[in-house]
Amino acid sequence: MADNKTVPTAASPQDFIDSVPHERRRQDAQTLLALMSRITGLEAVMWGPSMVGFGSYHYKYASGREGDALAVGFSPRSANLALYGLTYAPQAAELLPELGKHRTGAGCLYINKLDDVDQDVLAQLIALGHEFMVSENFTSS
Repeated sequence: MADNKTVPTAASPQDFIDSVPHERRRQDAQTLLALMSRITGLEAVMWGPSMVGFGSYHYKYASGREGDALAVGFSPRSANLALYGLTYAPQAAELLPELGKHRTGAGCLYINKLDDVDQDVLAQLIALGHEFMVSENFTSS
């Protein structure tokens, strides 16, 4: 998920996506931008230099450290698409086996290209993830 130094910026998500050098990754990012905008009902916001986010949540650790992070989002990395906030909802565990080719790690969902996954399942994960991350049910530890 977003680290403690990643904050929303005034940068344009569309300009960022337009600058992605790999054509396929750029096309997939454009599709994710439209899909996440439609599902969340929110405009995209850049978090740091490379994360496109939709909505936010507040976290507070037992240590007292707290801040805000994107609720759901993505980053079109050179090696894969990293998707944030989609694996925390309890229902995600049931949907992930139906998604298609992917891997998870450090709270992220990684896919090589959108053609590798069932986009209906991805849409469900986005909706569930966003709802869960902005709800009172989610707490960071």
